[in-house]
Amino acid sequence: MTESDRQLYEMKAQVMSALAHPTRLAIVDLLADGERCVCDIAERVDSERTTVSRHLSMMQKAGLLESRKEGLMVFYKLKTPCVLKFLSCVSDVLRHSHASTAQLLRKLG
Repeated sequence: MTESDRQLYEMKAQVMSALAHPTRLAIVDLLADGERCVCDIAERVDSERTTVSRHLSMMQKAGLLESRKEGLMVFYKLKTPCVLKFLSCVSDVLRHSHASTAQLLRKLG
């Protein structure tokens, strides 16, 4: 593996790491419907604003989100809505995995 390959894989891992938390996944689902302010996001995911802000910052650094200020309020939106396709694929993996497990259990039982 070349050094540039390694760097690319590290960058991809950073994006995936930015998604690898239930609250961050909930935030992506919430932002699928459009831009939201931090206060609204915190309320919807039932978490403290400071905690949500840390999650948002990590996601923004990974290139998933963009933000804008309006007075004292900060609004976030998906910078790369294609991430929703990836999450749809993850759901497909889970459906397939659970279907395979259920099928195996029926054979055993």
